[in-house]
Amino acid sequence: MQACMPNLPDWIDRALLERQHSNLMRKTVVLDGVQTPHSLIDGKPYTVFSSNDYLGLASHPRLIKALKQSVNKCGVGSGASHLVTGHTSSHKMLEDEIAQWLGYERVMLFSAGYMANLGVVTALGHSTRDVIGDKLNHASLIDGAKLSDSTLRRYVHNDVTSCERLLKKTSSGSLLVTDGVFSMDGDIAPLAELSLLSQQYHALMMVDDAHGLGCIGHSGKGSMEVEGLSSEDVPLLMGTFGKAIGTAGAFVATSNTMADYLTQFARPYIYTTAMSPVMARVTCESLRLLQSSEGDELRGRLMENIEYFQGKMQMFPFDLMPSSTAIQPILVGESAIALAMSEKLKQKGVWCTAIRPPTVPAGLSRLRITLSASHSFNDIDLLVDALEYSLPS
Repeated sequence: MQACMPNLPDWIDRALLERQHSNLMRKTVVLDGVQTPHSLIDGKPYTVFSSNDYLGLASHPRLIKALKQSVNKCGVGSGASHLVTGHTSSHKMLEDEIAQWLGYERVMLFSAGYMANLGVVTALGHSTRDVIGDKLNHASLIDGAKLSDSTLRRYVHNDVTSCERLLKKTSSGSLLVTDGVFSMDGDIAPLAELSLLSQQYHALMMVDDAHGLGCIGHSGKGSMEVEGLSSEDVPLLMGTFGKAIGTAGAFVATSNTMADYLTQFARPYIYTTAMSPVMARVTCESLRLLQSSEGDELRGRLMENIEYFQGKMQMFPFDLMPSSTAIQPILVGESAIALAMSEKLKQKGVWCTAIRPPTVPAGLSRLRITLSASHSFNDIDLLVDALEYSLPS
């Protein structure tokens, strides 16, 4: 028997119709099976180029084995927040290993990167400070500033001069926040120059390296390693486990004093059940893999795939956005065209999501292609052939 739903306000229907007419309606799809480049989505087989599993670790046998072993040691759920009884020895082990790997004094775990960013920015961005951020920062950084009492000031994307103009107008102690690798463009922030500006104008710098950690940098330490930076240059680093690391959850790496402050005032940390201790143990195993020779091999394979794809794309009239990372977007423009191309790709057995406003600015819709170390050259050949088929007539 179907439950009777109450009558909803008219503005809900109007909002949905507006999304539909603007080609901006979003829908959930169902992936059946493990996260690999070859998957069943809504019951049909596809070669997938939309996953953030950049190194193919989400289904790695070593992590699956660690998961099975960990369940018997620590159960499944944490049962409480970190500040009650939810902070287990598994969490402590993961925090310590990340801190040692990245060279920070302390690490705090969060259930998701979105919550980590909300927690830090709302705790630090209060009425006496401004939040200075890149215009293309992730939504969680923007929302954190909006939910705080601070004034959000946004500089032109990756424009150091624009950033400095804003810093000159703000009070000492402002928060400077940026993505390390931008999730929709795939380019890397000029972190070294931004770090110098933050020191010059006495701003506190935070980097969200969700899409860089694990898969870029000589040893996988992300965009900070690419830029030659350390914990002294970037006092706050946020990273996620659900992308290149292949598990779930997030962390903030910082100093002892800052961690003490966030423990008191970061509400998503205080009032949320801690991530599963099983996931914490599996993430430890993933970090060890990343630091091994196999991790080096996976990063090398990913770079080979990026270079191969870029080489194949030179013969086509696509506007491939400048990116050296696993995120290789093709700028399309209008949402309707992006959707039509995505549907044509599906007809050829390729899954590549169309990204539209409000995720990206109006008129800048795109196909967001993400490459993985698990893709083969044959997979990429299939993608390129399908892209040629999908071209608007």
